[in-house]
Amino acid sequence: MRSKPCLTLDDAHKMVAACRKAGAAKKMAPTVAVVDAGGHLLYLERPDRNGPNTVEMATLKARTAALRERPSSAFAKRVAERPGFLAVPNCLGVPGGVPIIWETECIGGVGVSGIGENDEPVAQAGADAVGSEKPKRSETSRRRKR
Repeated sequence: MRSKPCLTLDDAHKMVAACRKAGAAKKMAPTVAVVDAGGHLLYLERPDRNGPNTVEMATLKARTAALRERPSSAFAKRVAERPGFLAVPNCLGVPGGVPIIWETECIGGVGVSGIGENDEPVAQAGADAVGSEKPKRSETSRRRKR
Protein backbone atom coordinates (compact mmCIF):
# COMPACT_ATOMS: atom_id res chain seq x y z
CA MET A 1 0.00 0.00 0.00
CA ARG A 2 1.25 3.51 -0.70
CA SER A 3 0.85 6.79 1.09
CA LYS A 4 -0.55 9.75 -0.79
CA PRO A 5 -0.05 13.39 0.19
CA CYS A 6 -3.17 15.51 0.56
CA LEU A 7 -4.06 19.14 1.15
CA THR A 8 -4.85 20.29 4.68
CA LEU A 9 -7.08 23.12 5.82
CA ASP A 10 -3.91 25.04 6.74
CA ASP A 11 -2.72 24.61 3.13
CA ALA A 12 -6.05 25.98 1.90
CA HIS A 13 -5.77 28.97 4.22
CA LYS A 14 -2.23 29.71 2.95
CA MET A 15 -3.39 29.54 -0.67
CA VAL A 16 -6.40 31.77 -0.11
CA ALA A 17 -4.30 34.33 1.80
CA ALA A 18 -1.78 34.40 -1.07
CA CYS A 19 -4.58 34.82 -3.63
CA ARG A 20 -6.11 37.59 -1.54
CA LYS A 21 -2.71 39.36 -1.36
CA ALA A 22 -2.06 38.97 -5.11
CA GLY A 23 -5.54 40.30 -5.86
CA ALA A 24 -5.08 43.26 -3.51
CA ALA A 25 -1.86 44.16 -5.33
CA LYS A 26 -4.08 44.65 -8.40
CA LYS A 27 -6.74 46.44 -6.32
CA MET A 28 -9.14 43.52 -6.78
CA ALA A 29 -10.79 40.99 -4.47
CA PRO A 30 -10.95 37.43 -5.87
CA THR A 31 -13.37 34.65 -5.11
CA VAL A 32 -11.13 31.65 -4.33
CA ALA A 33 -11.96 27.93 -4.25
CA VAL A 34 -9.63 25.14 -3.13
CA VAL A 35 -10.43 21.52 -4.02
CA ASP A 36 -8.82 18.16 -3.26
CA ALA A 37 -7.47 15.70 -5.84
CA GLY A 38 -10.99 14.46 -6.60
CA GLY A 39 -12.23 17.99 -7.24
CA HIS A 40 -14.23 18.18 -3.99
CA LEU A 41 -14.45 21.57 -2.32
CA LEU A 42 -12.21 22.06 0.72
CA TYR A 43 -12.48 25.82 1.15
CA LEU A 44 -14.23 28.76 -0.48
CA GLU A 45 -13.98 32.49 0.06
CA ARG A 46 -16.19 35.04 -1.70
CA PRO A 47 -15.76 38.75 -0.99
CA ASP A 48 -18.95 40.64 -0.17
CA ARG A 49 -19.04 42.49 -3.49
CA ASN A 50 -18.43 39.50 -5.78
CA GLY A 51 -21.47 37.96 -7.43
CA PRO A 52 -22.80 34.53 -6.55
CA ASN A 53 -21.81 33.20 -9.99
CA THR A 54 -18.13 33.59 -9.01
CA VAL A 55 -18.59 30.74 -6.51
CA GLU A 56 -19.42 28.20 -9.21
CA MET A 57 -16.85 29.61 -11.62
CA ALA A 58 -13.98 29.45 -9.10
CA THR A 59 -15.00 25.97 -7.96
CA LEU A 60 -15.26 24.59 -11.51
CA LYS A 61 -11.92 26.14 -12.49
CA ALA A 62 -10.24 24.53 -9.46
CA ARG A 63 -11.95 21.19 -10.17
CA THR A 64 -10.87 21.29 -13.82
CA ALA A 65 -7.26 21.92 -12.81
CA ALA A 66 -7.29 19.13 -10.24
CA LEU A 67 -8.98 16.51 -12.40
CA ARG A 68 -6.95 17.29 -15.53
CA GLU A 69 -3.69 17.96 -13.65
CA ARG A 70 -3.03 21.14 -15.61
CA PRO A 71 -4.37 24.72 -15.63
CA SER A 72 -7.97 25.24 -16.70
CA SER A 73 -6.63 27.48 -19.48
CA ALA A 74 -5.16 24.32 -21.09
CA PHE A 75 -8.66 22.85 -21.15
CA ALA A 76 -9.90 26.06 -22.80
CA LYS A 77 -7.35 25.49 -25.60
CA ARG A 78 -8.41 21.85 -25.93
CA VAL A 79 -12.09 22.85 -26.23
CA ALA A 80 -11.20 25.40 -28.92
CA GLU A 81 -9.41 22.65 -30.89
CA ARG A 82 -11.98 19.92 -30.26
CA PRO A 83 -15.43 21.25 -29.25
CA GLY A 84 -16.56 17.76 -28.23
CA PHE A 85 -14.58 18.29 -25.03
CA LEU A 86 -17.36 20.65 -23.91
CA ALA A 87 -19.23 17.47 -22.95
CA VAL A 88 -16.63 16.54 -20.29
CA PRO A 89 -18.58 16.71 -17.01
CA ASN A 90 -17.57 19.06 -14.20
CA CYS A 91 -14.88 20.84 -16.22
CA LEU A 92 -14.77 24.47 -17.31
CA GLY A 93 -12.51 25.69 -20.10
CA VAL A 94 -11.87 29.16 -18.72
CA PRO A 95 -8.53 30.46 -17.35
CA GLY A 96 -8.31 30.75 -13.58
CA GLY A 97 -7.71 27.22 -12.26
CA VAL A 98 -4.26 25.89 -11.32
CA PRO A 99 -3.39 22.36 -10.16
CA ILE A 100 -1.50 21.78 -6.91
CA ILE A 101 1.38 19.43 -7.63
CA TRP A 102 3.34 17.92 -4.74
CA GLU A 103 6.20 15.50 -5.42
CA THR A 104 4.97 15.02 -9.01
CA GLU A 105 1.43 14.11 -7.86
CA CYS A 106 -1.64 16.31 -8.27
CA ILE A 107 -3.22 16.74 -4.84
CA GLY A 108 -5.81 19.39 -5.66
CA GLY A 109 -6.50 22.68 -7.37
CA VAL A 110 -7.09 26.34 -6.70
CA GLY A 111 -9.54 28.41 -8.73
CA VAL A 112 -10.08 32.15 -8.87
CA SER A 113 -12.98 34.12 -10.30
CA GLY A 114 -14.26 37.66 -10.30
CA ILE A 115 -11.14 39.55 -11.37
CA GLY A 116 -11.07 38.99 -15.15
CA GLU A 117 -7.78 38.37 -16.90
CA ASN A 118 -6.02 38.29 -13.52
CA ASP A 119 -7.80 35.09 -12.41
CA GLU A 120 -5.07 32.64 -13.41
CA PRO A 121 -2.01 34.62 -12.22
CA VAL A 122 -3.71 35.12 -8.86
CA ALA A 123 -4.55 31.40 -8.66
CA GLN A 124 -0.90 30.64 -9.45
CA ALA A 125 0.13 32.82 -6.50
CA GLY A 126 -2.03 30.58 -4.32
CA ALA A 127 -0.44 27.41 -5.69
CA ASP A 128 3.02 28.89 -5.20
CA ALA A 129 2.21 29.60 -1.53
CA VAL A 130 2.26 25.87 -0.76
CA GLY A 131 5.28 25.09 -2.91
CA SER A 132 3.34 23.56 -5.79
CA GLU A 133 5.47 22.32 -8.66
CA LYS A 134 4.64 23.18 -12.24
CA PRO A 135 2.59 20.46 -13.99
CA LYS A 136 4.82 17.99 -15.84
CA ARG A 137 2.05 16.99 -18.24
CA SER A 138 1.49 19.27 -21.17
CA GLU A 139 -1.60 19.38 -23.30
CA THR A 140 0.37 17.77 -26.14
CA SER A 141 1.96 15.01 -24.04
CA ARG A 142 -0.99 12.67 -24.54
CA ARG A 143 -1.39 13.30 -28.26
CA ARG A 144 -0.16 10.66 -30.64
CA LYS A 145 2.80 11.63 -32.73
CA ARG A 146 1.92 11.66 -36.39
